[in-house]
Amino acid sequence: MRLSVSADDRFGLHNLPYGVYRVAGSSPRVATRVGEHVVDLALLLGDEVFAQPSLNAFMAQGPSRWASVREALADALAGDVDPAAVHRLADVRLEMPFEVADYVDFYASEHHASNLGRLFRPEAPDPLTPNWKHLPIGYHGRSASIVVSGTDVVRPCGQRLPPGESAPVFGPSVRLDLEAELGFVVGTGSSIGEVIAVDEAEEHLFGVVLFNDWSARDIQAWEYVPLGPFLGKSFASTASPWVVPMAALEGARVPVPAQEPGPLPYLEMERPWGLDIALEVVINGEVVSCPPYAATYWSPAQMLAHLTVNGAPTRTGDLFASGTVSGPDAAQQGSLIELTRGGTEPIVVGGEKRGFLEDGDEVVLRGEARLADGRRVGFGEARGRILPARELVVDTEVE
Repeated sequence: MRLSVSADDRFGLHNLPYGVYRVAGSSPRVATRVGEHVVDLALLLGDEVFAQPSLNAFMAQGPSRWASVREALADALAGDVDPAAVHRLADVRLEMPFEVADYVDFYASEHHASNLGRLFRPEAPDPLTPNWKHLPIGYHGRSASIVVSGTDVVRPCGQRLPPGESAPVFGPSVRLDLEAELGFVVGTGSSIGEVIAVDEAEEHLFGVVLFNDWSARDIQAWEYVPLGPFLGKSFASTASPWVVPMAALEGARVPVPAQEPGPLPYLEMERPWGLDIALEVVINGEVVSCPPYAATYWSPAQMLAHLTVNGAPTRTGDLFASGTVSGPDAAQQGSLIELTRGGTEPIVVGGEKRGFLEDGDEVVLRGEARLADGRRVGFGEARGRILPARELVVDTEVE
């Protein structure tokens, strides 16, 4: 059979993302997406590295192998394809595409950091902390709680300090938020003590996913001093099921915003690049924000270089996220804490006010890259629905 897609399809042969699919009664396998079809790569290419439930084995083979497979894919899909390798997208279940090794979340958007600085430190002359423009700030998260799009998210419980109180209480978060981000997938790692230079980052970066770093703002606010985010972040993060390879995004590269003051030598790049990717935040079917990743201050290469500059190792399947993506305009803010000014100015979604997320709310992140030749590259979506908190039963009986 011949797979044909229109010239403006976001999942045409210029994209060829990687994912993992499952059909009833079978094990997960690696595939690509062409239009509204999923194509089994082990059957298409006759390569058993793709007859596996994750991309990790393929990613570990390195950039020359990634390039040769991409070329072989384009050639194979330009001709007749064995119908046994092709499934309708609607007929398959998409799985987490790779096994996440380690996870780091950055704070790379100047607009997001400035918006939060104005909320949390209104008396400060500069909304940014003194270190912000000297290094990509980040924290180590919990890889085991990263889930694939379509997975429900249970409202987390934890300690929080109610307004005007002097002692904390325990219970479900009442300030549950979303964060529109991109996640960068490390294909080949580095040894302990080894540093990945900014101009070597592309040899390690495999691809990009959409990423929603769900955040319990009230739990986070009480716990984060002095060591930073912990339980307010670690309960769940949602990734899209398609990893768009870096090769598909070559034409979407744009300069990052001017970096002043100039970064230290290990972060200095002759042409630091970002990506022209337009994100969309949808709550209960209504678009509430359109953050532009191109406005992000720190380059992915700089984030990876900083992550390893102390000799920290990386592994196949590591994921580092950009942090919330926000632009200069109010309609471009990638979190509810920004959109609602900390909940004090609720937005209206479907006729209902929202300061933060309510049980039953469904959040969908979408995104597409805009290539220099006018084509678009799709990412699919990162979807999650909020379920009520689970009751915590504590046995206080003493035997």
